[in-house]
Amino acid sequence: MPSPEHEALTAQFRAHPLEASQTPEQLRSGFAAMAEMLAPPLDDAEFEAVDAGGVPGEWVNLPGTIPSRVLLYLHGGGYFFGSAKDYRGMVSRLCRAADMRGLSLDYRLAPENKFPAALDDALAGYQWLLSQGVPSNQIVIAGDSAGGGLTLAVLVALRDQGAPLPAAAVCISPFTDQAKEGSSILSKAALDPIISSDLLDVVTDHYIGREGDPRSPLASPLYAELAGLPPVLILVGSFEVLLDDSTRFAARAKSAGVELEIDVWEGMTHIWPFFAAIIPEGRQAIEQMGAYIADKLA
Repeated sequence: MPSPEHEALTAQFRAHPLEASQTPEQLRSGFAAMAEMLAPPLDDAEFEAVDAGGVPGEWVNLPGTIPSRVLLYLHGGGYFFGSAKDYRGMVSRLCRAADMRGLSLDYRLAPENKFPAALDDALAGYQWLLSQGVPSNQIVIAGDSAGGGLTLAVLVALRDQGAPLPAAAVCISPFTDQAKEGSSILSKAALDPIISSDLLDVVTDHYIGREGDPRSPLASPLYAELAGLPPVLILVGSFEVLLDDSTRFAARAKSAGVELEIDVWEGMTHIWPFFAAIIPEGRQAIEQMGAYIADKLA
């Protein structure tokens, strides 16, 4: 059963939903205000601005963690809102749980910068880490929602380039299908208080444009060839409209021989670990992801 804290958060989102009619600027400012209120960083986390191969971002450091291990985090927000600052709570908690430092990227946002700008920036950030002497087997890439889809696209692109692959990847509620063919988009519509099919249409319009191919493998990693990817952990809630984006990707990846774990959390809604400061299920998910990452880096 979801906790009372989770139910209260769900009620709050139902009362104040993300509206597809809002402009990017309205969603950016609204999300930033929500993150500051509901997802604050850990008190002992330190943040340092960095130019990561031409991509702005910030180091996330916590006392006592292992600096040679790096979490490359790609934030969510439909490719057109969200920022490294908004995700300080999520990233600092995940770094603490995984005993590592983080690099959180401010990749270019749509609609001002359409696909593949975000992908190019994420790849540049990863290559910059390698150029700084961080071994690929000490890097884990993680992301949520659009950032989760971007994480998987980065893995596909790195494999296709013959580049050194990270030790693993972790995805929370990833958006893997810009064609939006998962049945959960309709079957879970009444259960998901955060994401709607209308909002997903806006995401696709902003990110790839009306003339873009929604099945392009690097925009929609569900349609990519998946053999040869590193280990992946996916966490997704059973109440999410994007549930099938996770389950279908997991099935395809497993059939391609990828070491993939998927955990469907009963009663959880979109990106619930983001709210670890206020809901126990978020803290439990952070600990699960941290343990997975630590195991892959051991």
